Amino acid sequence: FSSLYSVSPEEAVKWGESFDKLLSHKDGLEAFKTFLKMEFSDENLEFWLECEEYKNCKTKKHMEEKAKSIYEKYIQMESPREVNLDFATKEITRKNIDQPSLTSFHTAQNKIYNLMEKDSYTRFLKSNIYSNFLNGKQLLAPLPPVRRRSRSFTVNDFKQFNSDEGIWL
Repeated sequence: FSSLYSVSPEEAVKWGESFDKLLSHKDGLEAFKTFLKMEFSDENLEFWLECEEYKNCKTKKHMEEKAKSIYEKYIQMESPREVNLDFATKEITRKNIDQPSLTSFHTAQNKIYNLMEKDSYTRFLKSNIYSNFLNGKQLLAPLPPVRRRSRSFTVNDFKQFNSDEGIWL
């Protein structure tokens, strides 16, 4: 997150005119990314941005490597940054990357774009982050990193059950 913004409230108003205007402005993109991190859904924007980069692949080899990387990181079941896509879209994308082309992620990227536009973007426009830009109260320091809550558990989570704790150790 940038440590200093030079965004006028007038410029911030433009971010509210369309999702594309927000994404095409460097500071707007960063503000939206911070908002998504707070909502634990920044993988959607990361996926969309990586798909945009993918469209600039120049060689078949680079395209194949990048397609595999994006698929394994965002689309494959249980992937580390899995985005919320329906099964049919995942299957279309999986088949598309067997013979990668610049449009291999087109369907999946559009679905994530629409999800962000209809869901996250509307919440962003109601957020304190956005209202601070509109009111000229721009952040002067980076926000502290947001930690995701671990999905793991400990033996202490099961103290109410009478079990042999030795199996957990």
